[in-house]
Amino acid sequence: MIEKDTIIALATPPGSGAIAVIRLSGQDAIDKVTPHFKAKSRKELKECESHTVHLGNLYKGERLLDEVLVSIFRAPRSYTGENVVEISCHGSPYIQQEILQFLLTSGCRMAQPGEFTLRAFLNGKMDLSQAEAVADLIASENQASHQIALQQMRGGYSSEIAELREQLIHFASMITLELDFSGEDVEFADRKAFRDLLEKISKLLKKLIDSFAMGNVIKKGVPVAIAGQPNVGKSTLLNALLKEEKAIVSDIAGTTRDAIEDEITIKGIGFRFIDTAGIRKTKDTIEHIGIQRTFEKMEQARILIYIMDAMGMQGEYLKKAHQETNRLRSKYPEKPVLLLVNKTDLIAAEHRKPIEKTLEPPLFISAKTGEGLEALQDELLSFINTGILQEN
Repeated sequence: MIEKDTIIALATPPGSGAIAVIRLSGQDAIDKVTPHFKAKSRKELKECESHTVHLGNLYKGERLLDEVLVSIFRAPRSYTGENVVEISCHGSPYIQQEILQFLLTSGCRMAQPGEFTLRAFLNGKMDLSQAEAVADLIASENQASHQIALQQMRGGYSSEIAELREQLIHFASMITLELDFSGEDVEFADRKAFRDLLEKISKLLKKLIDSFAMGNVIKKGVPVAIAGQPNVGKSTLLNALLKEEKAIVSDIAGTTRDAIEDEITIKGIGFRFIDTAGIRKTKDTIEHIGIQRTFEKMEQARILIYIMDAMGMQGEYLKKAHQETNRLRSKYPEKPVLLLVNKTDLIAAEHRKPIEKTLEPPLFISAKTGEGLEALQDELLSFINTGILQEN
């Protein structure tokens, strides 16, 4: 399965920059570069030790291509487990292409996407979960996804699974031995230790399943649906969280007719906020489609923010609000439903008490002035830190 040819690719992003790195991997990687590189130290590249860096000039025949740094990693002490050469050249796209094309004509082959990591996996330098984590680490956009990918790439659960596998093999051999001596009425396997091991494996498997679901959410951003009736401040809240005018804000009910999404990072965790159309009965065909999408987004979200207008939280409206929140929590028992009472800048402080008693208790915010936004962010982070999302 392991290809024997030498592969080559640009290891840095394409385009102009201060430097670019061109990587080669294969049994003949060092030999491919040696004839074209003249080190300042006058040493032949193929005679140099592993994990050394050499300054010199790279030539195409008699023509100087660039002054470069060449790093050597000899098998098996390299990323791929093969001989690896990394050429650090100046970051001109012209220079990059000249070196790549020249080495391709010298017998190298352009690497396929992910082929360096594939060779590392095939050569036993990393297991499958570590190989997958490399792509996740490169794609990480916040602290949480970075830490998850880094832990997985460094071994993560792999070492624990390997240790449990060894113990299971040991117990299997002991039980087999007992079967061979079944007529002798002897026990080689400790039954209590075996039960403890099974319990340990069960806990680890549950942790793995939970971590996969949670890791997947963090990697893509935790989806948070912002829902509520028209004109309660959903779009204003989205704009306040994003600190930009992402959604149109208007006094006209039903302004938002489609879902608007954007992502922000709060203390290293990515949250993808989804502003939805206001929920109400309507004869407007387009608005009706928007409301249908609102319910779809509420289903898909991991956290639901439901906003109510503080100005209407009195008498019968307050009772209806209480019934609505209970209905939402019953309908979505598997996800946290965070109740926000918006526009608190427009009500007196004493009007909050009956709302607090009825609505178990809500978060008071003013999306317009920014009051309560920090508490909202802390509440969202608590769902991550306490493992509530992991359990659901």
